[in-house]
Amino acid sequence: MEPAATDPTGDALAAAAAASSLVFLGTGCSGALPDARCLIQPSAPPCTVCSQALSLPPDRNPNYRCNTSLLIDYCHDNDTHKYILIAVGKTFREQVLRWFVHHKVPSVDSIILTHDHADAVLGLVDVWVVQSSNHRNDVDDQVAVFLTQFTMDSVAARFPYFVKRELEEGDETARLDWTIIESDVNKPFVSSGLEFVPLPVMHGEGYVCLGFLFGRKARVAYLSDVSRILPRTEHILSTWCLSNPTLHEPNVIFKQSYSYAIKRICLKKALLIGMNHEFEHHRENRMLTEWSHREGIPVQLAHDGLRIFIDL
Repeated sequence: MEPAATDPTGDALAAAAAASSLVFLGTGCSGALPDARCLIQPSAPPCTVCSQALSLPPDRNPNYRCNTSLLIDYCHDNDTHKYILIAVGKTFREQVLRWFVHHKVPSVDSIILTHDHADAVLGLVDVWVVQSSNHRNDVDDQVAVFLTQFTMDSVAARFPYFVKRELEEGDETARLDWTIIESDVNKPFVSSGLEFVPLPVMHGEGYVCLGFLFGRKARVAYLSDVSRILPRTEHILSTWCLSNPTLHEPNVIFKQSYSYAIKRICLKKALLIGMNHEFEHHRENRMLTEWSHREGIPVQLAHDGLRIFIDL
């Protein structure tokens, strides 16, 4: 059983402290795993992936998956660290307790929202616990949140207390600074000192979700909730000629559709996220290893808690 997290030791600690990294807070589908239905109404035979939740602790079980979310630990040139969160879903509190503590992440400086669904925004109710002490005590020092106008309208309608300007003393509500971004690859924005290029993709026909391209040195593309990659997004990915981990959400037809997209865009490496209980981690990675050797492109399933050190 592979460990659920990469943790440097010995001489690597000093280097890691001065490096940027990506932490996979969640790699699961909207419902997360285990699927409770597989446990309270078990099938015969029982679901292999979900039944493991009863015998293995989550930090040693790569099939235990929270809502898709990525934490970027961005190390600036002066060695200061900024923590950027992409998506805050229904399982955010659990992710904080498990992976913020494990990886010694003290707070969040900015948040980027991919879309307005529950698995991407409901964790906003718990963001206040990961704000620094200054954020809690100084109204002018807020956590920046980047989102489209569509998502802003949705959040404001469902959670009006998120966007009110005046908070009473003792309110357990995050102090957030909302910034509208556009679903346009030609209109990048800067979050905590790192530039992001919006990558619009289809999340079912008729609904646009955002992925993001980032990194000045190593380039990373993060795409979640994808049913179809739009031509303008595929063009910019191909143009940038990615040379570092590209994160995609697979589905049950990965070998037919996503393998073709990975080859067509000429990716150097892909880590897959957004798996449901049809994807058993070790079995799928054995199959992907064979595909990778055959095609010459490393592709694997990511897992919750995975940390990758990278020069952004």
